[in-house]
This record gives sequence, C-alpha cells and structure tokens, in this order.
Amino acid sequence: MANIHRTALLGCAVALLGALTACGGGGGTAAPDSSPTPTARETAPPGTATASATGAAPGDRQPSRSPSSAVPSDTAGSASASGRADGRCRTADLRASVGRVDAGAGQRNVPVVLTNASARTCALYGYPGAAFVDAAGRQLGPDPVRGTASPRTVSLAPGRSAWAALSFAAPQVSGARAAEPASLLVTPPDEREALEVPWKGGEVPVGGNESAVSLTVLAPGTGP
Repeated sequence: MANIHRTALLGCAVALLGALTACGGGGGTAAPDSSPTPTARETAPPGTATASATGAAPGDRQPSRSPSSAVPSDTAGSASASGRADGRCRTADLRASVGRVDAGAGQRNVPVVLTNASARTCALYGYPGAAFVDAAGRQLGPDPVRGTASPRTVSLAPGRSAWAALSFAAPQVSGARAAEPASLLVTPPDEREALEVPWKGGEVPVGGNESAVSLTVLAPGTGP
C-alpha cells in the first residue's frame, strides 16, 4: 500500500515538472509571426496619397513640357519686321513715286520719292536702290552709280517724304542704246523688297559707253 502511494506521488511530481517546463522558462524558440506586414497605404492616415515607385502619388499628373517654339530669325525687308523697334523704315512702311522728269541740256533728272505710309515715325539713311525693268520684270541697263555726297539720316513722320535724284544722259543726245521701261523698281535703304512704280518718262539708256545712270543720297522732301 505504501509502494502504491509513493508511485502516485512520483508520477505527480514528474507531471508537475513537465508542466513547468512547457509553460515558462524562455529557453524555447518563439514561432515566427506569419501575419503580413502592414503596407504604407494601410498605415498612412486616411485621405493621404501615398507615393508610388516612380515617386509620384497615385492620381497626381506630371506637368507636361510644351516644346520651345523656335523664334524664327528676322529677314531684312520682311513685312513681319516692320514694327521692329530699331526705327528704320521698312519696305512695308513706304510708298514710292516718281516726280516730273526735268529735261535740260541733254540731261534727264528724275526725283525718286519714298513716303512714309505707316502710322509710326521711321528713318531712312543712305541711297535707295533703283532699276529699270521691262514688262516681264527683266532689268534694263546697268545698276545706277552712286553720287559722292555723304549720307545722312532722314526722319520721316507719318505722311512725310524723302527723295533722291536719278539722272542720266538723254539717249538721243548721247547715242547710247535705248529702251523704254515699263516700271522703275525702288528699294529702300537696307531692304531687299522693292516697290514698283510705273515709268512714264520715255526712253532710258540701257547699253553703250554713255548708258550710266546716277543716283544721289536721300534728302528730306519730294524734290526740287
């Protein structure tokens, strides 16, 4: 009977020791937590947009880059440059005309007039260009020879004019080969576009030793 009691006590002691080992100690390894880690979206405060892998928040639009417009460069004599602030008279600002032909002592003198037809004040400096042309636009005779006077700036208010003298020897007197132009092309100083004026002055020299045509600098007014 005593042996049975000791055996029962021993069994209880072993059971108690196993229970203590299973419940305490800290010597065992804890099982890894298999629950998923919260994402940034889950941890962010409500209403906050989170950044994506590209660094932009979902729903954010990156500003578009519009290509730079190449400003085109300015072409001398173009009508688009007529408002430029350099103050020069452009072809588009002007109207050309030809004054009365002065015939005297075998010489022909013609005032070539440029009038400011724009609403702004502009300036002319130097010599205009001039060329006689036929009905097909072909030039007749050589380019004019420039005079020796010093150029000066002529300021033209709207409606004001400047003139240059176009001179040549009368073909009937000089014996030069002659032709009757359809028009005179007049190009303002420093411009490339010409103004066309009908020519009513008769024949002009276009060939031979006496075919020279001369042109003076621009001066204020419309001629003598």
